[in-house]
Amino acid sequence: MAWILFALLFAAGCLWGNHRLARRSEDRFGRIAAPFLFGLAVVVLWEGLVRGLEVPGVILPPPSDILTRFGSSLDILWVDFVQTFVKGMLSGYFLGCGAAVLLAILIDRSPFLQRGLLPLGNLVAVLPIVGTAPILVMWFGFDWQSKAAVVVAVVFFPMLVNTLEGLRSSDRIQRELLQTYGASYAQTLFRVRLPAALPMIFNGLKICTTMGLVAAIVAEFFGSPIKGMGFRISTEVGRLNVDMVWAEILVAALAGSGSYALVALCERRLTFWHPSQRRT
Repeated sequence: MAWILFALLFAAGCLWGNHRLARRSEDRFGRIAAPFLFGLAVVVLWEGLVRGLEVPGVILPPPSDILTRFGSSLDILWVDFVQTFVKGMLSGYFLGCGAAVLLAILIDRSPFLQRGLLPLGNLVAVLPIVGTAPILVMWFGFDWQSKAAVVVAVVFFPMLVNTLEGLRSSDRIQRELLQTYGASYAQTLFRVRLPAALPMIFNGLKICTTMGLVAAIVAEFFGSPIKGMGFRISTEVGRLNVDMVWAEILVAALAGSGSYALVALCERRLTFWHPSQRRT
């Protein structure tokens, strides 16, 4: 009971501090410290409840055990990170998002492609990953190439839709003004339409960071070499090494949050003029 009481009191103190700091939206320290305190409260409450209620480690290990396993398995976690995130996810992410942006420009230019390719892209998007991943593994092999192909299939359509919506959001008066000056489609695209589409493009990029990582991990459940986050999770669950599974989840959470934050930072630098970037 002492563990539970301490956890409840500590979590209550952190949540109270988070409430006070969250109101300081104009303060940079408050914006950073508020989510940190909330996360700390969740971790301490987790630790206290697991230890106080004596929950078995095979069901839910305490955060301290997870961090201990994380620190003692850095070499294995790094190899898995490189295999899944760097090779599988990032390669598929850049290929899928890049192809989606280029195809969106072509579709925007040609109504024929818009009528023909959009329904096909929608069909590919609704295919379940548990059905397409085994097929792509058989086509591209068990290494990272098949995981990159799964990521491409998952991120392509969301990126395509966001880019198309962004290209259509450009101001009509500005487009007509450039046409009166005899501007070509390429000049209109790079001077008006793509800058106006940047907020929607970055919105698609942020969505695809998390979707791509999940797709790469799930794809490894259907065949991979003896490394990778998905491979490690599936094998360690069978061995009841749940702390190692949570260590892999921690790596995935850090990688996904870091990539999302990097894209958001680029968005803020490139779309500072957009109303969504103004702080209230």
